[in-house]
Amino acid sequence: MSESVANWDSAIADVTGPGGQFEIVESEIRGVPVKVFKNTPTSLRDAFQVARSRSDEIFLVYEEERITFGQVMKAIDELAAGLVENFEVKRGDRVAIAMRNYPEWIIAFAAITSVGGIAVCLNAWWTAEEMAYGLEDSGSKVLVADQERLQRAEAALEKFGVQAIGVRTSGDLPSGVTRYEDAVVKGASLPEVKIEPDDDVTILYTSGTTGFPKGAVSSQFAVMSALSAFSCRAMTNLTISPPKEKHPYPTSFILCVPLFHVTGLIPVMLSCFLGGFKLVIMYKWDPERALEHIEDERITTFVGVPTMSWDLLESPEFESRDTSSLLSVGGGGAPAPPELVNRIDRGFAKGRPGMGYGMTETNAYGPQNSGDDIIRKPRSAGRTVPVMQVKVADPAGQEVARGEVGEIMFKGPNLIRGYWNKPEATAETFIDGWLRSGDIGRMDEEGFVYVEDRAKDMVIRAGENIYCAEVEAAIYDYPGIYEAAVFGVPHERLGEELAVAIVLKKGVALDPEDLRTHLAQHIASFKIPSIVEIKKEQLPRNASGKILKRTLRDDWVSRQSA
Repeated sequence: MSESVANWDSAIADVTGPGGQFEIVESEIRGVPVKVFKNTPTSLRDAFQVARSRSDEIFLVYEEERITFGQVMKAIDELAAGLVENFEVKRGDRVAIAMRNYPEWIIAFAAITSVGGIAVCLNAWWTAEEMAYGLEDSGSKVLVADQERLQRAEAALEKFGVQAIGVRTSGDLPSGVTRYEDAVVKGASLPEVKIEPDDDVTILYTSGTTGFPKGAVSSQFAVMSALSAFSCRAMTNLTISPPKEKHPYPTSFILCVPLFHVTGLIPVMLSCFLGGFKLVIMYKWDPERALEHIEDERITTFVGVPTMSWDLLESPEFESRDTSSLLSVGGGGAPAPPELVNRIDRGFAKGRPGMGYGMTETNAYGPQNSGDDIIRKPRSAGRTVPVMQVKVADPAGQEVARGEVGEIMFKGPNLIRGYWNKPEATAETFIDGWLRSGDIGRMDEEGFVYVEDRAKDMVIRAGENIYCAEVEAAIYDYPGIYEAAVFGVPHERLGEELAVAIVLKKGVALDPEDLRTHLAQHIASFKIPSIVEIKKEQLPRNASGKILKRTLRDDWVSRQSA
């Protein structure tokens, strides 16, 4: 057993053992035996109340606005009262949110969930058709939205009889929309509502690869369990590697991913809300603006997708900006190339790399890797705290031997209860309480999880499985690569062929044959892309910053058939 594993096991035992702050006990959720944190708060409503003791401390920074915890809690009380009194929202009613990352998004979420409503977090990038689908599928009673989203939803509001509250609006509004200022009850207290741990609290729509997305439904207890797991992990890290000196800046986060995405919602926003941390909200992702915020607000924690970390390091302003306040630089959403991990460790004065592997269905919590461990094993997603169980399984759901490849599966109190009104999809995803991730991976002898690829996106070339993340990691080792995405394209004889889309750093040229020669030294010949495309613009991304490989594939196919 390595010293790292021994230290981890010892620290976990102290934190989660009898009498520990995160003591773990056996329990049962919907008939499934699971491990749970003994002291998990029962609801978000109860957890939010801690913020009232921090009344004068700054919570949200948005552009020129600086908003205290006390001001946020007052706004939550007033909107919650408005939802109950003016819109007759009752426990179990669905209330949708559709807007960019405004402070009102956070206020609306807390108000909805504090009165027993279910917050339906709609993708702010959705078209009018997709918005209509989300409102109809969820059966939302009310929509809280900004002006742009209200315009897209106008026809759906009328068709489905959905009431709406307009945030930061001006001019004429669609009929039936109440301005936010008129929807709240000024000076009101938070309405009294009894909330149970098993009550549904959120519906987040998964991105999906075909057809319309599915609404992932979580209970109050599941969300609180995920938040507790993140906190447990943070405490374990501090136990293993306590700081040598007191950091001069209090913990703070920068929000650069959407709040409707599980990463922005839970480990970033809700962790700040419940932990009493300052949260700086970006209007939109811009690496230069992010560096400015980090310097001015003395941000300590950066959570984004790997491409955002690349953007910071490659920014022409990186060297001139003071990023010494950062202690953690990372996130999730996609595998981080080893070269990026090393660049982060070298590039920031105190910031250490950290990556996590979570899903909408796990409420963002999953294996995490950071500090010395991620330097030692840069391609690994890491380990989980023991409240969450992980296994790598064969198609029948049986665990395979360590080191063998299979589907990664999860079990724990932080899992969603299923998909909204889609029992067949729920049954396909959950087996005896285990969540099928749809990801292909392995686990090493020390319990570190490695994500090799999406099962449905894995490329099979002439019967050989190719894991795109492995190929991308080798490509990023080649000088001058800014970003790369490996994907499969149809091939008459081989079934699929491997392609890569590459964006180069400024002033760099690339000979595809030189790249292939480099790759031949690191990966098998059948894994080397036969198609290399150099792109002049940033690769297409979804709202959470993930590169859209399906778009790249479809674009390539359409050009071949033109």
